Amino acid sequence: MEPTNTAIETSARLVIFDWAGTMIDFGCQAPVEVLLALFEQRGVPVSTAQAREPMGAAKRDHIAAILAMPEVADRWEARFGARPVEADVDAIYADFLPLQKQILSQHAGAIPGAVEVLNQLHEQGIQIGSTTGYTRELMDVLLPFAISQGITPDYVLTSDEVAQGRPAPDMIQKIMSLSGITDPAQVVKVDDTPVGITAGKRAGCVTVALAASGNELGLTQAEFETLSPEERHEKLEPIRVIFREAEADFVIDTIADLPAILPQI
Repeated sequence: MEPTNTAIETSARLVIFDWAGTMIDFGCQAPVEVLLALFEQRGVPVSTAQAREPMGAAKRDHIAAILAMPEVADRWEARFGARPVEADVDAIYADFLPLQKQILSQHAGAIPGAVEVLNQLHEQGIQIGSTTGYTRELMDVLLPFAISQGITPDYVLTSDEVAQGRPAPDMIQKIMSLSGITDPAQVVKVDDTPVGITAGKRAGCVTVALAASGNELGLTQAEFETLSPEERHEKLEPIRVIFREAEADFVIDTIADLPAILPQI
């Protein structure tokens, strides 16, 4: 659905978006590409599903979660003679940051509708925040590409700037403090991961999950556009179930559909 320029009647005063899979990088491809490469380099390949499962967490926590998966830990022990430990998490994370920085620009394209929706919110005086599992170091690389396309949130908070990343509500609560919005009922959290929705629920916000553009489906925009209506329904319905089980207040396909539900908030 294409966003319109029609004024929206809504009680929302602050909308907080995730980045990859929500505003940019359809299908959340950048982190997965790097994680697959890093584990392959170590002779312990992981599946795309395993690389995607912890998505939304801070990236060091994401790596730790992959290593904690029994199948991965077993392969690691077979390769290195011992179960993975914190030093292994640190080593992979140290390699993750420079490699992720190298490819961020290749996956920085705005998701269709993102620029228009953000502009519409700004025109109505609604503040825009953003949270991410990326570090500030990575966002410093990514932001210029996003801004050049017209993605200009008022607040950008990264997982390493708070005590706890998602599913903890710390990033949301800090943005609320910065924005001066104290009533969580006036705050909308838009995210493509269950942990992001959980963070929104813990902060008391209205939560909106994105089923099509994010990590759960994991398709590129081109791949998604080749799906027939029947195929889309078949692939998206299980994802909608996941988000309903996470108690998302709304489940839509992409950011472009957000204006249609804001009057209900």
